[in-house]
Amino acid sequence: MTHSLKKEKNYSYIEAGEGTPIIVLHGLMGGLSNFDAVTEYFSTRNYKVLIPELPLYSKSLLKTNVKYFAKYLHDFIEFKGFKEVILLGNSLGGHIGLYHTKLFPERVKALIITGSSGLYENAMGGGYTKRSDYEVIKKKAQDVFYDPAVATKDIVDEVYETVNNRNKLIKTLAIAKSAIRHNMAKDLPDLTTPTCIIWGKNDGVTPPEVAEEFNELLPDSELYWIDKCGHAAMMEHPDEFNKILDTWLQKKGF
Repeated sequence: MTHSLKKEKNYSYIEAGEGTPIIVLHGLMGGLSNFDAVTEYFSTRNYKVLIPELPLYSKSLLKTNVKYFAKYLHDFIEFKGFKEVILLGNSLGGHIGLYHTKLFPERVKALIITGSSGLYENAMGGGYTKRSDYEVIKKKAQDVFYDPAVATKDIVDEVYETVNNRNKLIKTLAIAKSAIRHNMAKDLPDLTTPTCIIWGKNDGVTPPEVAEEFNELLPDSELYWIDKCGHAAMMEHPDEFNKILDTWLQKKGF
């Protein structure tokens, strides 16, 4: 089931269900459809799931950075009239969620990060010297997952289009540099928001030791592993991901 995109004011987003708001933050090359299973599952369990399209490629270069996206998220939360939200972010989305929590801790009830940047960035914006070679890009897309078959032709085509569009490539590189600049290591010990860390044991983009470091530095976090899983746990093992998250949310009373 696909949910239609709502367009209001300056925002495009998916919205499903009623209840406690969970705002989902996609990654650099991640489409909103990457979270279909999360949306389906939690929108029937007293949560309102929202996935805003982040303006990764539509703003000026000066605004193409983690801090601006965190403020954009804040504006979206204000626009929707939410006092408190749960944030769920994958990859760059996790980093934006963490940075938003640093800026506006009182607005974040709980945080869920999976394959998050913020401590370690591995080839997030690099390795595109052969970007016109479709097979090279296909291999790069497959490397994100434990099972290369998860990288469907649609996913590969989207990555290929992104890195071969000059404007999008420049923005991708700017975001990658911004992620390195906005390293969160010094900030994490001050983030007291309850945090659920769900990580693929075979993540080659943000390796398992990154999850362990997040868990050590965050004061109120719990770390859960998914085996035979790469950088996008909610895509590769959606049922296991949802079960872990649901159990954690119930345990915490969220």
